[in-house]
Amino acid sequence: MANSKSTVEKAYDLAKPLAESLGVSLWDVVFEKEGASWYLRIFIDKDDGINIDDCEAFSRPFNKILDEKDFIDQSYIFEVGSPGMGRELKRPEHFEKYIGSPVRVRLIRAADGLKEIIGSLKEYNKESILVDEREIKFSDVAFVKLYDDENIFDK
Repeated sequence: MANSKSTVEKAYDLAKPLAESLGVSLWDVVFEKEGASWYLRIFIDKDDGINIDDCEAFSRPFNKILDEKDFIDQSYIFEVGSPGMGRELKRPEHFEKYIGSPVRVRLIRAADGLKEIIGSLKEYNKESILVDEREIKFSDVAFVKLYDDENIFDK
């Protein structure tokens, strides 16, 4: 059972203590194929934003950890970056942090004629979110991202 963790879970477990030691938070880990290449992407964050120095400070020691643990069979490209302004919310702590913030929810299939909902994230639980007055089940969601249009509530 010890080897049953996915590549993402293993990378996340290795990256989290390093991120904490550097004073940044680990936002997300993605391992995905684009074209012929695999990418291991680590997204880090902190309250006043991430810069290239933060990415480098994380990348150098984590690259050594990846080489030492050698748990990824195929060749891959390793990248470290910020989740950005329109960051995707995936983990419980993401939703909890951004209660009250504007979000963009893309639905898997249209509901009430809508494929996308933009509004304020009011509540979160493990099955659904409340955006304005609309409950949206995670089983119907393609993604939830912070909505970075400053004028959302001026309309």
